[in-house]
Amino acid sequence: MSERDDNREVDAEYEPERRASVAISAAEAGAAIAADSFRGDLEVEQKDGKTDVVTQVDRNAQTRVIEVIREAFPDDPIVGEEEDALKQVPEAGPAWIVDPIDGTNNYVDGIRAFGTAIAAVVDGEPVAGATVCPALEDTYRVGPKGAFLNGEPLSVSDCTDPERAHVCPTFWWDFDQRDQYAAATRALVDRFGDVRRFGCAQLELGMVASGALEGVVTNLRANPWDTVAGVALIRAAGGTVTDLEGERWRHDSRGLVASNGGVHDELLEAAREIDAA
Repeated sequence: MSERDDNREVDAEYEPERRASVAISAAEAGAAIAADSFRGDLEVEQKDGKTDVVTQVDRNAQTRVIEVIREAFPDDPIVGEEEDALKQVPEAGPAWIVDPIDGTNNYVDGIRAFGTAIAAVVDGEPVAGATVCPALEDTYRVGPKGAFLNGEPLSVSDCTDPERAHVCPTFWWDFDQRDQYAAATRALVDRFGDVRRFGCAQLELGMVASGALEGVVTNLRANPWDTVAGVALIRAAGGTVTDLEGERWRHDSRGLVASNGGVHDELLEAAREIDAA
């Protein structure tokens, strides 16, 4: 495995501390919009399939997040899930990545596992991020001073025994890819102590960073708004995140294998087995 989670310095001109502060403010603002309508009367629309849904609250939350970012960094590009925001992360310079409600299906169903996730990147690499889960009263944040959950420093678990580890297959395989979902379940239950699935990728990644899970895995190419903030949390908390080849994960990588490091090789084998399906 050749994953290289080196600490990359960010030029002072990009103000990483300020970006970390704006990330948390923007995430809190979006989460407040979501919380106000949680378990309320929602109009639900389908986007690209029956399980890919959106509400007006998603759009309102993204609008508010962008307002907060624009107040501080008016010229930065913003990549976002909804509406006409950019869909690809710029390779050079600063940018922001926004998921106004990660876990919209949970949100619509009245399940508390959802959150607003923001990441600040420079040259495609995260320098700060925040995921605010208002119904859980949990706030994850990461920046130059480290990773925190509700103000307490984060650290991945020290588990090295796969048969004691709890892992999560993340993201959703479309109906024409359910053989891969079945392969994921088999690959994980054959190797690990137990399997969890929460339907909110940024929360799942935050749980690896906090030690609540030992790993999160998919063979799919993930959207940056579903991943980048959580990946930054895991790395700052001492964990490992690679692609299917064991190389350092980037926002444009295919597959995501995130772990506490102690069970990473086993999780990587499981990811490759999923992909072989």
